Amino acid sequence: MTAYRCELRRGQQIYLENQGRQTVITLVSTGVGQQQSQCHSFDTGKWRVMPIVFRTAAGGVIQVEGEGRHFVQVQAQGMSVLNVSPPLSGAQTLPLEAVETAAGINSGSTIPPIEPMKMGNMQMSMNPMEMRMGNMEMRMGEPLKMGKPSEQTHSAKNFCPQCGSRVEAGDRFCSHCGNRLSNEN
Repeated sequence: MTAYRCELRRGQQIYLENQGRQTVITLVSTGVGQQQSQCHSFDTGKWRVMPIVFRTAAGGVIQVEGEGRHFVQVQAQGMSVLNVSPPLSGAQTLPLEAVETAAGINSGSTIPPIEPMKMGNMQMSMNPMEMRMGNMEMRMGEPLKMGKPSEQTHSAKNFCPQCGSRVEAGDRFCSHCGNRLSNEN
């Protein structure tokens, strides 16, 4: 099935596909370490001519001629069918490129995994979900750990519940904030 693609703005692409009576519009936004997409379909009937995409100050407008003329407003927050023809006097017509399917999104292909993100002494990775900052490490479904990997334990009871400072087993009070510790530490 043929689809069409155009670049709305840097990092934003629109994919258009006619599936029977439905016009499927996919907006793909990419940035450093992320990719988001939103897909909507509208009952426009089978296309009589290739759609036209306009870049406007607010985003984009797509003109589809199927069973009548339809206009779809595309913005970062979403898409909506317009009831009237929008003013397009200052809009730029964008060139469409034929592609096999809409961004591979509907074809079942997978997006490559996100590489670990780093900023200063902070690192975050998504699969498995974990975050490291300085000597702290947190993993999804595991307790907070501090210290060098050789010093880490799987118990969150080695830290003060008030301030998070490291405490030793048997301590009755936190040496940092003075918080009374339970007898289990």
